[in-house]
Amino acid sequence: MDMDNVTAVFQFLLIGISNYPQWRDMFFTLVLIIYLNTLLGNRFMIFLIHFDPNLHTPVYFFLSNLSFLDLCYGTASMPQALVVSLALATAECLLLAAMAYDRVVAINNPLLCVCLAATSWGTSLVLTAMLILSLRLHFCGANVINHFVCEILSLIKLVCSDTSFNELMILITSVFTLLLLFGFVLLSYVRIAMAVKKIHLAQGRLKAFTTCGSHLTVVTIFYGAVISMYMKPQSNSSPDQDKFISVFYGALTPMLNPLIYSLRNKDVKGAIRKVMLKRT
Repeated sequence: MDMDNVTAVFQFLLIGISNYPQWRDMFFTLVLIIYLNTLLGNRFMIFLIHFDPNLHTPVYFFLSNLSFLDLCYGTASMPQALVVSLALATAECLLLAAMAYDRVVAINNPLLCVCLAATSWGTSLVLTAMLILSLRLHFCGANVINHFVCEILSLIKLVCSDTSFNELMILITSVFTLLLLFGFVLLSYVRIAMAVKKIHLAQGRLKAFTTCGSHLTVVTIFYGAVISMYMKPQSNSSPDQDKFISVFYGALTPMLNPLIYSLRNKDVKGAIRKVMLKRT
């Protein structure tokens, strides 16, 4: 295509679910409920962890970081927040891996916790900046994005020039942030399962497996949805399928994290009781 004879595009239209008008009201209600629960659940977790000194431990330090990240991630859905959304998604991958590492080695050094959390946030910003700066995007003609947000893969489909280099850079980044980290998380939980099997009391083993199973379910939902989006050939992708898959890692996981990781925990329940007693 002769780039001198085309008009550059600087504005984009997100169509969301407008091509399915019969689902519009139901989907709006569902997303609103998920978003409100994400805001309330994660803000409440951050408050509890800072309120109760008993929760000032490495595990809950990482959980407070995860809750803050999910608050940001659930909100960063506007078109101008593309870079922010990419960085937060990468940070969540890294932070989940750091939390899995903490569950294996039981970190007791507060400085190490801060370093791991800072590394997760910092690395996500660096990787995102490298990816964005390496992309070669020239838009012309079509400006309609078949998605809820300005998602990078949907945006690339509107590029006029050859996108093979862009897709290669996204694939390389995805291998590091998705496959390698997900493999590390799974390996960590395998080691935890081997340790749990050595527990003699059946009740203790059941409790440990139940807790780890819940955590692993959320991790699998997040990584599974993202991997299915970014690790498949883009020629075989379906825009409608992709945008609904994005709901799992962009909306559902941030809502489930405080429920699975924290609200089922006896320490958190104790902190909730303290808050309720102080108010009475």
